[in-house]
Amino acid sequence: MNNFIKVGLIAITFVVTACASMGEGSVSEKREVILDMEREVLTQLYKNKPDTRAQLATAPGYAVFSNANVNLLFFSAGTGYGVINDKVLSKKIYMNMAEGGVGLGFGVKDYRIVMVFHTAEGMTDFVENGWTFGGNADASAKASGKGGSVEGEAYYGDVTVYTFTENGLALQAMVKGTKFWVDKELN
Repeated sequence: MNNFIKVGLIAITFVVTACASMGEGSVSEKREVILDMEREVLTQLYKNKPDTRAQLATAPGYAVFSNANVNLLFFSAGTGYGVINDKVLSKKIYMNMAEGGVGLGFGVKDYRIVMVFHTAEGMTDFVENGWTFGGNADASAKASGKGGSVEGEAYYGDVTVYTFTENGLALQAMVKGTKFWVDKELN
């Protein structure tokens, strides 16, 4: 069993390291990749939940993230990137994210997160501190737009969070911590 855990940790480290980088490209090319992802995610969100268009229009800001996550029995890890649209200051803030968890699970998934900030203070706190902790249970089996997943919507004080799976096969019940931080290269 001990060797299995070591192999799992090595595999997770390899996948997370590979996913953590946006790859080669200039700052403007990396920003464009993030903005393309944001447009695609918002199009999908508006299609699935039309009322969110009004929420984002009246909110002081919102964020869109892309995350790749790996679950191997007792451990979960993932990395991603995204952008906050600060409508109060009329600027974009590019960010990274990483998560880790323990529990039961197996699989790999590529999912999206949209956060709607209901107060400017909540958005500022998120940018400056960026930590979230919580539990997560989900099931998904989706590839090339086919299959299904359980979509989520949660409320955390000043923030409404929408999540949905882009691609992947996963079954998990985890306690996770997620760290979001400002990307110094892209800002």
